[in-house]
Amino acid sequence: MGAHILRHSLATNLVQNGASLEEISDTLRHRSRTTTMLYARLDVEGLRSIAQPWPTAGGVA
Repeated sequence: MGAHILRHSLATNLVQNGASLEEISDTLRHRSRTTTMLYARLDVEGLRSIAQPWPTAGGVA
């Protein structure tokens, strides 16, 4: 479990610093982009902090 956490933390850090999926895949030595995407998941809480409210009918949220 420790190796998974280390690899996930590295991938997350690389994403936050602007690395591409290809760069992350090369760093983690993945053969599949799908595997890399599992390690480099987006920061959902970070996205929530910048998300805009969904527009509603009449333009009032």
